[in-house]
Amino acid sequence: MLNGIGNMAWLGAATLFILSLRGLSHPASARRGNLYGVCGMIVAVLATLLVTGGSGLQVALLAALVGGGLGALLAKRVEMTQMPQLVAVLHSFVGLAATLISFANYLSPAAAMSGVERAIHETEIYAGAFIGTVTFSGSIVAFLKLQGTLSGKPLVLPARHWLNAVVLGACIALGYRFVSAPDGADALYALIVMCVLAAALGVHLVMAIGGADMPVVVSMLNSYSGWAAAATGFMLDNDLLVTTGALVGSSGAILSYIMCRAMNRSFVSVILGGFGATSGTASAAPQGEVVATTVDEVGSLLRDATEVVIVPGYGMAVAQAQSTISEITRRLRALGVRVRFGIHPVAGRLPGHMNVLLAEAKVPYDIVLEMDEINDDFTSTDVVLVIGANDIVNPGAQEDAGSPIAGMPVLEVWKARTVVVSKRSMATGYAGVDNPLFYKDNTRMLFGDAKGSVDALLRQLEAA
Repeated sequence: MLNGIGNMAWLGAATLFILSLRGLSHPASARRGNLYGVCGMIVAVLATLLVTGGSGLQVALLAALVGGGLGALLAKRVEMTQMPQLVAVLHSFVGLAATLISFANYLSPAAAMSGVERAIHETEIYAGAFIGTVTFSGSIVAFLKLQGTLSGKPLVLPARHWLNAVVLGACIALGYRFVSAPDGADALYALIVMCVLAAALGVHLVMAIGGADMPVVVSMLNSYSGWAAAATGFMLDNDLLVTTGALVGSSGAILSYIMCRAMNRSFVSVILGGFGATSGTASAAPQGEVVATTVDEVGSLLRDATEVVIVPGYGMAVAQAQSTISEITRRLRALGVRVRFGIHPVAGRLPGHMNVLLAEAKVPYDIVLEMDEINDDFTSTDVVLVIGANDIVNPGAQEDAGSPIAGMPVLEVWKARTVVVSKRSMATGYAGVDNPLFYKDNTRMLFGDAKGSVDALLRQLEAA
């Protein structure tokens, strides 16, 4: 009876998770998607406690209180600019949990198994530990790169792909030894050695990825964490965990594939961890003269314009300037100026980072367009206002075959009549390459902190 009720509840929870993913596919429905996800998780937890007859209820409640308290604290204290780091850390938690559950399941088997059943179960344990460990170590490196503790430049070791292949081959060999070993200590030794190698593999995979491609890394680690959860579900014979893990794993992989297409990257090379480096020659330093501008001049350009496109980047997130940008948008639209936003798939440090910030600032969804939707319109745009973006508007991706970002589709802002770039200095972006856009004849540089610059620009527009 209880199992029947539990299965129905798990089916309902899985349905809510699917609705959650559907809701999260668009900013307008994201709030509803989050609500579905929360409700699904509550149903899943209650159903699990019901099926187990309340076994371990005190421990579960204590863990829920501690985890819920930490989650609420993080949600309240973490700024939007730190969300990519937080997501990377959360992925590492999922990976670590999968690895620890694998060890616990091996050391404390629920029932004696033999033959094919035992081999399948130990394969599930091994797969959960392998995927979990790669996810854990890779996510830690991703966090350190996003935090700036580690350099965003890719670590390119000689014959790195062969090195990855050797480590993967060793893990497979250890897996055969783990499953076939008759002695418990021998199998445990193989499992431990594999985890050490898997941790090194996860570190190397992410270290080999350049800073400009970190949003894809975050998305791929999300997929890894889902498959780790699915492997844990098989291990624990929990259908809901398998379903949930498969949903997360597949959706993360699909998102990574979409982003790779948007960046002209190979999806296979994402998995191999070598897509952050380039074999091209060093790029020549851009030539030309940088023309600085003032807030008054930019205000006049915006008021006199008919078509304005705003391109936000990570600098806007760091400066927390999205609310002021939203006010500038409302002011210009009231003056009869058509204002739209151009969003690059990897703007920021997280997929959808800019969309979330603009939605938080109540920018209408219908004027926030993806790169493919707006790139053809730059030729008829009067003014493009670039706020804290660099690599995603770098014409070197199309003009310089030796650039580390060569071939990456970018927002072609230089085709507009005038481009205004709000930036602190002439420093390079996260990819570490110079931007020829700053030297073009139709570009004006508005130097200074993004928040201070847009605040002054809003005051100038209001005073006019």
